Amino acid sequence: MPATPFPRQAAVSSWFDTVVAQKLLQAEQPLILDALLGRPAQPWLWLAPVPFAPLARELPGRGVRLHRTARGYAGDLVCTLPLPLPSESVNAIVLQHVLGADAAALLEECERVLLPGGRIWLFALNAVSPYRLRWRRQGLVARPPGSWRGLLEQAGLPCTDPLRYLGPVWPTRGGVGSATSGAPLRAVCLLQAEKRTAAGIGPIPLRAPVRWRGSTASI
Repeated sequence: MPATPFPRQAAVSSWFDTVVAQKLLQAEQPLILDALLGRPAQPWLWLAPVPFAPLARELPGRGVRLHRTARGYAGDLVCTLPLPLPSESVNAIVLQHVLGADAAALLEECERVLLPGGRIWLFALNAVSPYRLRWRRQGLVARPPGSWRGLLEQAGLPCTDPLRYLGPVWPTRGGVGSATSGAPLRAVCLLQAEKRTAAGIGPIPLRAPVRWRGSTASI
């Protein structure tokens, strides 16, 4: 679904507008497309830090693409939190580089709009990577992966898969690879979580009637 054109506001310009950050976002795109293509014909939500670059493949099903602005979000919708979506209305959510200020509130909204069994893919800058020298010069503060895991679980979205990592380790001028590995010092980490609901209580079988085997008193 093509995003609705929205003029860039000067106040929203950030590290994610730089060439280096754009390479990171492009390295994440194949993983995002694979995640959404794995659930064809399912409604989805994709939130990015900046307006979307052209996609390599067309996305399936119905979806909403939003990017952050100085006043909230824009794209297919113009909104703030809470999101103008019905509860339990989407089956997949992609979050790219959520800001720390409203991270907890946004994850609570994600839990609300996710269908039971729906999944969330959260891409975050890796705070323990030496690559952090790139964004710290811009005043950007990243959360450690364990902190994101805690916020997801606090919102009712337990992580289901091991952490994945992508991007470079050192802040060199070279390109950004898209391959993922277990290297915990790469620039970006990916957390995956799922909305789980408690199983209903099934029917309880009746106990066999108690038969009195003793003698009965007669009057």
